[in-house]
Amino acid sequence: MRGQVLGVDVRTGAGLVAGDDGVRYTFGQEDWAQRGEPTIGQTVDFEIADRRALNIFPLPVAAPSAIPAAPVAGPAATNDRNKYVAALLAFFIGTLGIHRFYLGRNGSAVLMLILSVTLIGLVISAPWALIDAVRYLMMSDDEFARRYSR
Repeated sequence: MRGQVLGVDVRTGAGLVAGDDGVRYTFGQEDWAQRGEPTIGQTVDFEIADRRALNIFPLPVAAPSAIPAAPVAGPAATNDRNKYVAALLAFFIGTLGIHRFYLGRNGSAVLMLILSVTLIGLVISAPWALIDAVRYLMMSDDEFARRYSR
């Protein structure tokens, strides 16, 4: 029968196995047929005699598959915005935040527009817009659609 080790007293070697039949069986150190000690949760194969597990052998753990399972893909994200248009807007007039208005990020777009009024604000919004342009171009189409879908 097969089962799983539920508990082991390391001092005495006595333990408890839950069989696949739903019954719990006791065992002693002398019933363990393999070198080493049983561990909790270990899957084992054993013989039974009156509520006692005899000749207990640990079962090998299944090796992971060499080919990883393909992730389950959900429906592809769709978007009415184009990442290339957003990148061009960010590159050419990004300091005004127009690309952010285009993508529906109105809060940060207004902030960029306000910053572009002052010279110090331009020093902040110009690199910000350039980073946005590069980020849009580096982003995959799926990621862009997930982030900026309406």
